[in-house]
Amino acid sequence: MKLAAAAYPLDFLTDWDAYAAKLTNWVATGAATGADLLVFPEYGSMELASLGGAAVAADLEAALTEVMRHAPRVTDLHCALAAQHRVHILGASAPAQAGASRPVNRATLYGPEGVIGHQDKQIMTRFEREDWDIAPGQDGLRVFDTPLGRIGILICYDAEFPLLGRALAEAGAEILLAPSCTEGVAGYTRVKIGAMARALENQCIVVQAPTVGAAEWCPAVDANTGAAAIYGPPDTGLPDNGIIAETALNAPGWAVAEIDLSAIHKVRRNGAVLNYAHWPEQKIRLGRD
Repeated sequence: MKLAAAAYPLDFLTDWDAYAAKLTNWVATGAATGADLLVFPEYGSMELASLGGAAVAADLEAALTEVMRHAPRVTDLHCALAAQHRVHILGASAPAQAGASRPVNRATLYGPEGVIGHQDKQIMTRFEREDWDIAPGQDGLRVFDTPLGRIGILICYDAEFPLLGRALAEAGAEILLAPSCTEGVAGYTRVKIGAMARALENQCIVVQAPTVGAAEWCPAVDANTGAAAIYGPPDTGLPDNGIIAETALNAPGWAVAEIDLSAIHKVRRNGAVLNYAHWPEQKIRLGRD
């Protein structure tokens, strides 16, 4: 199968039709590569705040409300595109009302037959918790069984925490999706290092899809730095540097790679190292002075 990760720029949109045309073009371009799974970034949906006008997009709280207002149409559009192109799509994450008093950060996975499910971000960054007041997801992590394999999702900061990735791997995940939205090189690098580490220690595929470029009209996502990439464990049959495919930094487009999950199964079973199998041997013993 082929996986495609989007390095996705945010645009100020004049109306819903402009958004629909943009997403339709991106999905068509991604599907034209032969990709079976298209991964969009964290908070890529915040460009929908522009549909409320400049003042709404510039206000953190109003922007959340405006994006959530379009959720039903966003779902319908993704379902239609997934069905048309017979692909799976991880849609750009969006604020969602999950029964709590504050919105969560939610990524939805679509398949050719419709919505497969969603994953809410578990651990908030300082900006999300101190300035934006985004709530952590309460439903825990999920593994999605799909015709492509077992998929888990670690939204941006979540990818920096080893135990989250390990929980998904132990639940059967073979592919981890890491949509991201980071302001500068340091933030992007933190998520990249986290994603590559998750691929190493769990001997699995990790897909990072970032927002890129400036969106000064929306303070929540005003600056975006990243490169889309597909990572694997640097082991037998996989690239020595762990990078299977990668775009140039801040260059919009798709990182595309053909993946054979049997290579992952082989590495887990008989790799040069056996990180996945040896994980339980981490017994920390501190000596005394």
